[in-house]
Amino acid sequence: MNKINRTQFQAFPFHLVDPSPWPLLTSFSLLMMAIGAVLYFHGFTNGGELLTLGFILTLSGMVLWFRDVITEGTYLGNHTKEVQTGLTIGVALFIVSEIFAFLSIFWAFFHSSLAPTIEIGNSWPPLGVEALDPFAIPLLNTILLLSSGAFITYGHHALIQGDRSGAILGTSLTIVFAILFTGLQYYEYCEAGFTIADSVYGSVFFCSTGLHGLHVIVGTIFILVGFIRMINYHFTDSHHQGFEAAILYWHFVDVVWLFLFIAVYYWSGN
Repeated sequence: MNKINRTQFQAFPFHLVDPSPWPLLTSFSLLMMAIGAVLYFHGFTNGGELLTLGFILTLSGMVLWFRDVITEGTYLGNHTKEVQTGLTIGVALFIVSEIFAFLSIFWAFFHSSLAPTIEIGNSWPPLGVEALDPFAIPLLNTILLLSSGAFITYGHHALIQGDRSGAILGTSLTIVFAILFTGLQYYEYCEAGFTIADSVYGSVFFCSTGLHGLHVIVGTIFILVGFIRMINYHFTDSHHQGFEAAILYWHFVDVVWLFLFIAVYYWSGN
C-alpha cells in the first residue's frame, strides 16, 4: 500500500515514519566530529580537517532531517494532534537532559567556590584572577536576553491570535537581540583578563558561559528557521508546533542565563 493510501485508511492518529538515512548519517557525523575534536586538541595531524568534515556532515544531516520533518508536518499532514503532543513531550525531555548538563557545571562551580582550597589561595575568585564587572556587559546581556524572551512570547501570542505582522515583528526582534547577545559575549571573552587555563575559575567560567553561548546560537538558528517558515506561511494559529518548540528552548536558555548571571557574574564578582 502506498503512502497516500496508508495515511487515508490507517485506524490510528499516529505517524508511521518512513525509513530515513539521516539518523545514521548524523550519528556517524557526530562520532567523526568528536574524534576530530580530540585529535585537534591534542595536536594530531589532520585533526582539524576531520573536525571540520564532521561538523559539515552533522550540519548537513540536521538540515536534511529537518527538511523531511517539515515536509511531513506541513505538506503531508502527518502531524496530527497526537503526534504534536508526542513531539512536545520529546522536546520537554530533551530540555530536561540539557538541565542536567548545566547542573553538572554548576556543581563544579559551587564545589570549588563555596569552599576554596589552599591551592587557589583560599579565596574565590582565586588569587590573581580578577572577576568581570557584573554590571557592565553581563547586565546588558541580561536585559537583551530577557527582552528577547518577552518579544518571542509576544510573537507567539500574535500568531495564535492571527496577527501575522505582530508575529513576524516579535520573532525578528528576538533574532536581532540574540545576535547582539552573542556578539557582546564574544567581545567579553576577548576583553577578559583570564583564560580557560587560569585556575578552576577560568575553567568553570568559560565552560558554563561557553556552553550557554552555544545554546544561544542553536536557539537563534531554531527561531530563525521558524521565522523563515512563518514568512512562507507554514504556520497557522493552531498548527505551529515547531515554533512552540523553539520558544520552549529559548525560555530554557533565558532561565539558565539568570542563574549564570547571579552565580558566576554577580556573586563571584562581589
